[in-house]
Amino acid sequence: MFRDLIPLLADRFRVIAPDLPGFGQSDMPARDKFKYSFDNIAAVIERFTEVIGLERFTIYVFDYGAPTGFRLAMRHPERIAGIISQNGNAYEEGLSDGWNPIRAYWQEPSQENRAALRSMLTPEATNWQYTHGVTDVAKVSPDGQSLDNFYLARPGAGDIQLDLFGDYKSNVALYPDFQNYFRTHQPPFLAVWGRNDPFFLPPGAEAFKRDIPDADVRFFDTGHFALETHAAEIAAAIREFLSR
Repeated sequence: MFRDLIPLLADRFRVIAPDLPGFGQSDMPARDKFKYSFDNIAAVIERFTEVIGLERFTIYVFDYGAPTGFRLAMRHPERIAGIISQNGNAYEEGLSDGWNPIRAYWQEPSQENRAALRSMLTPEATNWQYTHGVTDVAKVSPDGQSLDNFYLARPGAGDIQLDLFGDYKSNVALYPDFQNYFRTHQPPFLAVWGRNDPFFLPPGAEAFKRDIPDADVRFFDTGHFALETHAAEIAAAIREFLSR
């Protein structure tokens, strides 16, 4: 996901992009060996930062990375030099109706509700997530979604994703704690948001200013995977933000 962004920052900043457990090039332990919850994922990433010696850093959070990174920030506010949130939500008003099937599974974790979510793991659904809200889909490289579909096709990967759909309710339950962290510690904050995201709405980006009045909130005319179409613009915003 960061293949275009990293070269635009790496001349000046050390940029590290770990895949979460069960995603990308990271290990995908069996579900009977590792519980796929956001608490556990955050614990792994926290330990990763310690092992490679990151004592103070800015986090870039997107989608699942937001509840992961915000957990790290709450646990160790002294380590966080700043936060960049790209469609990484922490407010209920940021959640669209697109979450309704997943909400149904939170409220009633039946096999029927779980099975209904498998349609969100198909190549067609991946393509929709990459292209919805994009004004010129020709700008969306096939690389990102092709890799996503490759990893999703691995044996057991679908059930891991369904486990995380079910556990996402733990993130919403922590929203008040995340917001309290923002109010208490006032981390330097930049929101770079695809305004046409079908999952995380613009009010979720604007809400950060409620708790961090100095937050810099910027919108781009694109969808959920904003870096696919606006890596250069987002990189420029990040360079300006970090140079302060």
